[in-house]
Amino acid sequence: MANDADSRAVGGTRFVSAAEAVSLVRSGDRVFVHGSAATPLTLVHALLARAGEVRDVEIVSISTLGDLGLERPGVHDAFFLNSLFVSANVRHVVDTDRGDYVPVFLSEIPRLFESGVMPLDVALVHVSPPDRHGYCSLGVSVDVARSAVLHARTVIAQVNPRMPRTHGDGNVHVSRFAAMVEVDDALPEVDYGTRIGDCERAIANRCAGLVEDGATLQLGIGAIPDAILGALRHHRDLGIHTEMCSNGILPLIKTGVITNRFKRKHPGRVVTSFALGTRALYDLFDDNPDFAFLDAQYVNNGNVIVRNPKVVAVNSAIEMDLTGQVCADSIGTYQYSGVGGQMDFMRAAALSEGGKPIIAMASVTAKGASKIVPFLKEGAGVVTTRAHVHWVVTEHGTAYLYGKNLEQRAQALIAVAHPDHREALERATRERFGRRDEG
Repeated sequence: MANDADSRAVGGTRFVSAAEAVSLVRSGDRVFVHGSAATPLTLVHALLARAGEVRDVEIVSISTLGDLGLERPGVHDAFFLNSLFVSANVRHVVDTDRGDYVPVFLSEIPRLFESGVMPLDVALVHVSPPDRHGYCSLGVSVDVARSAVLHARTVIAQVNPRMPRTHGDGNVHVSRFAAMVEVDDALPEVDYGTRIGDCERAIANRCAGLVEDGATLQLGIGAIPDAILGALRHHRDLGIHTEMCSNGILPLIKTGVITNRFKRKHPGRVVTSFALGTRALYDLFDDNPDFAFLDAQYVNNGNVIVRNPKVVAVNSAIEMDLTGQVCADSIGTYQYSGVGGQMDFMRAAALSEGGKPIIAMASVTAKGASKIVPFLKEGAGVVTTRAHVHWVVTEHGTAYLYGKNLEQRAQALIAVAHPDHREALERATRERFGRRDEG
């Protein structure tokens, strides 16, 4: 490691210890933390260790992985988490007086940094070692990190030989870094394929039936998206333009199902802004020009997405009311995740030639409660409006809502709800719309 490496420098930037690097953070600073599989845990832990030295430091990030250490004694007095997308490791903080959530489209986060609405004092990022020209790579998480690097006053880099060097927008010259810290740590790995069960397979098979050969796909993260990819093994010439990539693409790349042949934007290449999976996925990306890791402001731009043919956007919901309103970021007032890119892709898919916007979800929660409900919970956030929802897929069927009135939507959704809850949903529908049968 680099504790005594302050005599070594690349491009004028020194390798220093993590403690020395984060000493550049001052009280009152707003600090961006690189996200997903690129979460720079060494730098974060060193920063939080300064809890007794600094106050009122605001941390901003999209989803992160690993134990950030926000429960450490004294941390609450020094740091405030202002999350742009809430991940599992920070929910307990965001929903307290030491954290909060900023509702914002993933595509618009770079603009927050660029415009000065949310100016950044410091950015903590996780990069590959520099190449012979002095350029590091933001690796598997370019998304909003590129904008943070461009616009933060001070950038501190955690340099890791295990970070893939990806092609696209993620190149950063070492001269941009105020300090660099060497690590040799495994990246976080996630394999949702191990969580696929009968419910996910049933949903996946129904979704696969909606995907035509030559389609361009956007899928989120989780067991359902990976199951859908697994159900597409007999399709041909699929393309990928998505905000994130997961392990589900691996067999489709290997067997030639994904060719990106018919994409009009970046034909022949997978386009994404970040990735999360296993080491096999990260190794596939390393110095591979078949993959373009691009800024989320571009990847999630509807005007870009819509130029591709047959865009199929598959996203999920925490709950959906009987008119098709989608809550995807909260459980009542409890902030569970974030807006992300769901709306960006759902709208673009609807406008794409032959496109299909799909909400795919299990009909019930893990505790058996219906996810199709008469009314969203009090305080729930509407991420995707009922006017944007076309297809809804559960393990019990496929509902097509486009062009249907409110009562017709309710009947279509009841048909794909869990059988145990249909009677209650029918009763709620009669109470709401029964007046139309009078006379």
